[in-house]
Amino acid sequence: QVRLVESGGGLVQAGGSLRLSCAASGGTFSRYPMAWFRQAPGKEREFAASITRGAIYTNYADSVKGRFTISRDDAKNTAYLQMNSLKPEDTAVYYCAAKQSSTSATYDYWGQGTQVTVSS
Repeated sequence: QVRLVESGGGLVQAGGSLRLSCAASGGTFSRYPMAWFRQAPGKEREFAASITRGAIYTNYADSVKGRFTISRDDAKNTAYLQMNSLKPEDTAVYYCAAKQSSTSATYDYWGQGTQVTVSS
């Protein structure tokens, strides 16, 4: 069973930066497309960014494009989300997710989430 553990969340002032990490275990990390989602209080969970196997392609929600960067280090079984120029509206619980294969329609594995709070 694949296990995903996020870390790196915290409290930051608007305009600041944070780097989230997602450590994977129990599977072959390099085979998994990865993504970050977020859920703000009272709102549905939304997509933030994704990265394919081999980091060939990345994709971003319009709300984070140009400010967030997703990456992966297959040697460390870890995915990252570098978040710059943070805004109060970025406040949310951030979840990493993995697909079992590139053809999966949905994300099969999820972490427990890490809280990001951006103060104005």
